[in-house]
Amino acid sequence: MTPENAVLQELLTAKQDELARLWLDDLSTSSPLGAIGAGATSDAQALLAGLRSGFHADADPAKIEDAGWSALRAALESVSKSHAAQGASAGETSHFVLALKKGFFKVLQERLGQDSQKMFGAIWTVSSLVDQMAQWTVTTYQATREDIIRRQQDELLELSTPVVKLWDGVLAVPMIGTLDSSRTQLVMESLLQRIVETGSEIAIIDITGVPTVDTLVAQHLLKTVTAIRLMGADCIISGVRPQIAQTIVHLGIDLQGIVTKASLADALALAIRKLGYTTTRNRV
Repeated sequence: MTPENAVLQELLTAKQDELARLWLDDLSTSSPLGAIGAGATSDAQALLAGLRSGFHADADPAKIEDAGWSALRAALESVSKSHAAQGASAGETSHFVLALKKGFFKVLQERLGQDSQKMFGAIWTVSSLVDQMAQWTVTTYQATREDIIRRQQDELLELSTPVVKLWDGVLAVPMIGTLDSSRTQLVMESLLQRIVETGSEIAIIDITGVPTVDTLVAQHLLKTVTAIRLMGADCIISGVRPQIAQTIVHLGIDLQGIVTKASLADALALAIRKLGYTTTRNRV
């Protein structure tokens, strides 16, 4: 074990509570948020315990990826995920870790003030390691935020393509926004599953909220219609506005064999007739 590692291991064993107090005191005045934040005490103790474990295993302070720092990396990842979930920024999370330096330097100066060479060696080791810790939190934070954004996008996508039962035997999917491969796949899976669950005979795809229809969008619609027919149901496309109709003609897209209607109301009326129902209006 190097002299620096031995000194830091001893320091963390004897002075962990004092280091945590100094750390949190500095955060209370220097944090960008103006406050320590919930869970800071437990986060600080977990990170100091991870440091102590690494030095005890004589891990290389210049390589935070070493196996000896596994407990420290786990604590850093936990802190990053917790801060990301609370809405803190990557800079605020990094600042939380970097604030450890000041307390460490103070304790090292008190302990090794008479041995400048050993003190400077320990300070350099701590500074290098804390910098790596801060970088690790930023990397983990970014990955966590990307995962949160990805899940939110998936949830919004599901909410934006609901399958609605309009009538006994009639389902409808109101499409809003641009159609792409992943969204078409989600719509297809949801719609086919609902057809099986409800035994519906007709599915209406309403494209009133689709801003433009190009060749790619038309291909996605055709694939969905084909899948619906393979399930033994009929399909009606509604919401074909004049400009969309002109675009389809200009692009030479073949929608022969597919029933289209200008509005969802027209499509529903047609679906009801196809099912053999008749509707009348009572005059008052």
